[in-house]
Amino acid sequence: MTPEINEYNYQASLFFPDRDAEIIIKPGGIEHQMSGRMIADKTVKYILFISAILSIVIVLAIAFFIFRESLQAWTEIGFSDILFKAVWRPGQDQYGIFAMIIGSVAVTFGAILLGVPLAIGSAIFLGEIAPKSVQSVLRPAVQLLAGIPPVVYGLFGMVVLVPLIRQINVPGNTGYGLLAASIVLAIMILPTITTVAEDAIRAVPDGYRSGSLALGATKWQTITRVVLPAGKSGIMAAIILGIGRALGETMAMIMVIGNSVIFPKPLTANPLTFFFSQARTLTGNIAVEISYATGVHESALFATGVVLFALIIIVNASARWLINRQSGIQTTRQG
Repeated sequence: MTPEINEYNYQASLFFPDRDAEIIIKPGGIEHQMSGRMIADKTVKYILFISAILSIVIVLAIAFFIFRESLQAWTEIGFSDILFKAVWRPGQDQYGIFAMIIGSVAVTFGAILLGVPLAIGSAIFLGEIAPKSVQSVLRPAVQLLAGIPPVVYGLFGMVVLVPLIRQINVPGNTGYGLLAASIVLAIMILPTITTVAEDAIRAVPDGYRSGSLALGATKWQTITRVVLPAGKSGIMAAIILGIGRALGETMAMIMVIGNSVIFPKPLTANPLTFFFSQARTLTGNIAVEISYATGVHESALFATGVVLFALIIIVNASARWLINRQSGIQTTRQG
């Protein structure tokens, strides 16, 4: 073997420890150095593996704790009575949470309906259109929204939004309700969806844009027909994070939704007045009553947490199924 080949194998062994290259023993203990590199590499590998396992263990531990504490409610009250009855009166042993499930889903739907178009539009503008000087101002401003405490959003809703909504001439409209809560929640999820969606848009290779423009597409056609479909998985992940944030929000919702344990329904014959109805969310119910609840009442609140946990799992699983289905459709079309 020539000296040039030996030198090549020696250099390769320094950068690729697992490569099948002949290791030349040279002064300075190359074998000892290689052993140290491999130990460090394996150590980092095991640390990352343990970190990933711990994340799973923590989630499972939380789920186990919540379910264990809720067993009394499931056994004594009953599955159907908890999930499908709308009356919540702990003093009369009535623990139906169906009205709160509808309230949580309705306010989350309203927030997504208002917040997602604005967030995706902001992400497109920051990632594809805005010059750097504008990006340097708008991006920190959007990210700053994520650092504002929820109670401040709640105060904003109480002082600004509720009086404005109260001026809408609808019988029974107090200003507090699903509309005010949806607007506040849409603002709260805006930075999360915008930031993640912008990262997904920026991750699309520039070759996609260049190829589209070279074929004669306009800038907007390139964005809508090339960039957004290519970054669809990341954008979907951003929306999922937004839904999770909306389902889990507590303090701001307590302050603006009215916090009444009633089944949301339209105030008049117009179905749109549904959003003027007061309601209570699952998280709000737990936060308001957990401090003094005991016995079956406390267990019923943990059962509420189990339902909330299940809703988030269903949302994530549905979104993952949708992403995989769309990916399968695209693969079939390409084939």
